[in-house]
Amino acid sequence: MSLQIDAATLQQRLQSGESLNLLDVREVIEYHTFNIGGQNIPVGKLKQHINSINCNKTDEIIVICSAGIRSETAQAILTENGFAHIVNLKGGLKSLQKLNNK
Repeated sequence: MSLQIDAATLQQRLQSGESLNLLDVREVIEYHTFNIGGQNIPVGKLKQHINSINCNKTDEIIVICSAGIRSETAQAILTENGFAHIVNLKGGLKSLQKLNNK
């Protein structure tokens, strides 16, 4: 069972000023078009760049993408590589944007 966080909970944590480890696994152009911060490593390059992740393997890392599909893949890759607390943003950034457009 993979861990997930919903958009409302993530937004609450961001607004409270909590320091979060965000890993955006979209392509670079997508990241530069719109992002909520965090480190950007496209999911296709994640295996080669696994050692450049700026977190400890025991830290909570929230993986994000557009719709929550690529971040699920990234979650599996990170877990296979010994990262213990990987959380997927359910519905991706689209769900966060929908929340903000209400």
